[in-house]
Amino acid sequence: MVKLNKIYTKTGDDGTTGLVAGPRRLKHDLRVEAYGTIDETNSIIGVVRLHTIDMPELDAMLMRIQNDLFDLGADLSTPETDEPLSYEPLRIIDSQVERIEQDIDTLNAGLEPLKSFILPAGSPASAHLHLARTIARRAERLMVALSRSKGERVSPAALKYINRLSDFLFVAARHANDQGRADVLWVPGKNR
Repeated sequence: MVKLNKIYTKTGDDGTTGLVAGPRRLKHDLRVEAYGTIDETNSIIGVVRLHTIDMPELDAMLMRIQNDLFDLGADLSTPETDEPLSYEPLRIIDSQVERIEQDIDTLNAGLEPLKSFILPAGSPASAHLHLARTIARRAERLMVALSRSKGERVSPAALKYINRLSDFLFVAARHANDQGRADVLWVPGKNR
């Protein structure tokens, strides 16, 4: 259980932050950028949920995802090393990836087939879900860059999860647009 009595520690005043395990890192370090963008994704999903009160199935999925995103942040803030830890770090696992895939399939089953690219618009829930999708894609780019950096590791399950999350958010955005019937379609060259 996490217990936070004091919110400010002053230890970050020098531009560094502490990971769960390991040395301090600069606040613009790629690992810190990655888990910070996961936090940003989680925050916008909180905004989305203001608009999904009348969609209980979708809201429950989003609540599970918010919890998973904290798991992912914990995973990223505890770098994998060859040194043993005195505890078992929290990691994203395959069952979390499988669950989000099941949620994608559930939401996608009732959607109108796509006939064009869609614009990130429509209902407030849909527009915010599209914003969450683009933030999740940025997090994914950062995580992939981190995984390719010398001396850094990101688990395959974590990379799969963030990739599936943006897929989920796309399908959820369509679901929130009256099962895709209210999607705003892109019309190539419309304003030429």
